[in-house]
Amino acid sequence: MIYLEPPGTDPYFNLALEEYVFEQMDRSRAYFMLWQNSNTIVVGKYQNTAEEINQAFVDAHGIRVVRRLSGGGAVYHDTGNLNFTFIVDQDTAPGLNFKIFVRPVVEALARFGVHAEFTGRNDLTIGGMKFSGNSQYAKHGRLLHHGCIMLDSNLTDVADALRVKQAKFDSKAVKSVRSRVTTINTHAPTPIAMEDFKSALRACAMAGGALEPYTLTAEDMLAVQKLRDGKYVTWAWNYGFSPPYDMRREARFPAGLVTAHLRVKQGCIQAVRFYGDFFGSGPLEELEAAMAGLPLDAQLAEALAPLHVEHYMSGITAEELARLLRG
Repeated sequence: MIYLEPPGTDPYFNLALEEYVFEQMDRSRAYFMLWQNSNTIVVGKYQNTAEEINQAFVDAHGIRVVRRLSGGGAVYHDTGNLNFTFIVDQDTAPGLNFKIFVRPVVEALARFGVHAEFTGRNDLTIGGMKFSGNSQYAKHGRLLHHGCIMLDSNLTDVADALRVKQAKFDSKAVKSVRSRVTTINTHAPTPIAMEDFKSALRACAMAGGALEPYTLTAEDMLAVQKLRDGKYVTWAWNYGFSPPYDMRREARFPAGLVTAHLRVKQGCIQAVRFYGDFFGSGPLEELEAAMAGLPLDAQLAEALAPLHVEHYMSGITAEELARLLRG
């Protein structure tokens, strides 16, 4: 089995590397990866990003958001979190057998005196509390299994980043199931250093044969960087790929209560209607019509500025309206 570690903690590069290994590298070989991301929310392929994240918290704390290839729910990564990936022939685990791939994690933790269990559909728990979620992606006879392991993550940031501000959504996207979460070091007899845990996990992953370290070539790096820049860093993939949804948001400003009903497709406003007890000088329908097609991205306030929001909603700025709509 070939062993890889990415050169850094850039989530866009690391998710692009997974896809590159899965799609482009020698299909006759199996692969094992250990990798870490700096502060990031990773959403499942079939999720509505807006439903899963606290956008205001994400913006304020510089947290990156990236969509992965596999399904399942949203997870928060920081450098107290370790991610692992197996890429193998699908015959190795018929029927999406998760248990095969989490065995090394359970065995590695046992070396440190921590008893972990595989429970439910795809979780690893300690004392009934989740510390690892797993998901899979299959295509053309190949299987990618990856999981995140919270060794020493900041659970406050986990909760705040994934706590969506009050809004009502109507969509067919896969919703995350929030579980009681914990970190491994909360339960370890003595704190486990990340490098020690990685060494133990590598050793347990070798049960099926020796690991052969692989160093990415200059050609590999260029190909992964191209995939990163063309896909994984883009708003179109991370937000625009979300399925169509309807959303209701509401906030009270000094100028009055504003309720927004939106229809969103591919991350862009298809239609919006505003209600409330605010005042304005122009017909609100003009503003609503002008907003059709605007992406709900970080530049929304700039896009709203030429529309003279205060003309239609006296005392409410483009920045305030953008914060309401983006959450």
